[in-house]
Amino acid sequence: MAVGDVTMPQMHAVKGVKIGSAEAYVRYQNRRDLVIFEFSEGTHVAGVFTQNAFCAAPVHISKAHLEVTNPRYLVINTGNANAGTGKMGMINAQAACAKLAELASVQEVEVLPFSTGVIGEQLPIDRLVTGLQPALDSLKAEAWLDAATGIMTTDTTPKGASEQFELDGVTYSMTGISKGAGMIRPNMATMLSYVATDAPISRDLVQQLLNNAVNVSFNRITVDGDTSTNDSCIFAATGQAGGSEITSQTDARYAVVEDVLTRVMKRLAQLIIRDGEGATKFITIAVEGGGNTQECCDVAYSIAHSPLVKTAIFASDPNWGRILAAIGYAGVPNLDVEHIQVWLGDVQICKDGGAATDYTEEAGAREMSKSEITIRVDLGRGHAQDTVYTCDLSYDYVKINADYRS
Repeated sequence: MAVGDVTMPQMHAVKGVKIGSAEAYVRYQNRRDLVIFEFSEGTHVAGVFTQNAFCAAPVHISKAHLEVTNPRYLVINTGNANAGTGKMGMINAQAACAKLAELASVQEVEVLPFSTGVIGEQLPIDRLVTGLQPALDSLKAEAWLDAATGIMTTDTTPKGASEQFELDGVTYSMTGISKGAGMIRPNMATMLSYVATDAPISRDLVQQLLNNAVNVSFNRITVDGDTSTNDSCIFAATGQAGGSEITSQTDARYAVVEDVLTRVMKRLAQLIIRDGEGATKFITIAVEGGGNTQECCDVAYSIAHSPLVKTAIFASDPNWGRILAAIGYAGVPNLDVEHIQVWLGDVQICKDGGAATDYTEEAGAREMSKSEITIRVDLGRGHAQDTVYTCDLSYDYVKINADYRS
């Protein structure tokens, strides 16, 4: 079960975006596993993708198509990652684009393909192609929940975020979905995420906004330290709600849009952690007092990736020496441990590199037993700070991944 509040909010329709879904039986029976997004003509689209060298065939094609034009359609399947599939994987991904382009009367380059699921198995392209027309026939503006459900794999709940905001008297919507529960240590974004707004934004700024928001959201989460072969994040601005186009970062409206996009993406990213495979606890690791942002992140990820820390938290065992060990091997140069302070929630466990004099095991255990835990570290060497979100490591994580292909 997911940790904390993971309820889907009201998912505001975005003018210029329609979504359809179908049961294509790519891998699963009796559930949506194929999703199509349709963008109005003139929509500006940006993307960021995995930096895994073994990236999936649809990642290669999506990146190539985005360099040429703004896409009109996205086609997403779950159940099969189409990664590690060689030349045939590329042929199958191209076939999905070609068939959807034919059915929708657009150019093949105007279609971006996305896949998620099992790596190393060929995509059952005949089944996927058969599902395209039913998905097109179901296109509608109010289908974000259907889409969030249709892209799930080991997720236990659909993930969505949505806001409305005002610019110069015009009300705009920003809505997004994501999926991911395991193989999460993004090196750009998350497993899959799609966010759209009907605000008018130039293409260059759409990409800049996406890069900025990804860096403080999806690039600050980890479940298990694994970077997927299929990570993809798309941000689209249709401009269909009216108003003049935002073309400069100095435009006051730019900052408003950036704030909304950042909130939406942070929510989507944190939902992935709350639904981490087998997760029972949501963990915030806040590191301050760093010489620069990178060493704050290095320390935070070192703690977040430690199996010993994560299992101790699962067991509500305040074995805080494991946290100190993770800080120590994070690779921060010339780290003076006598300046380090560490807290579990409001309880200081380490002061000036040693046990805090007023710390008690009982106080630490109380903090560790909570479903939402904050580990705060002060490195005492500067003014930089950053935050990473993770979850515990439970028996169920092993069970889920041991049985994934069964």
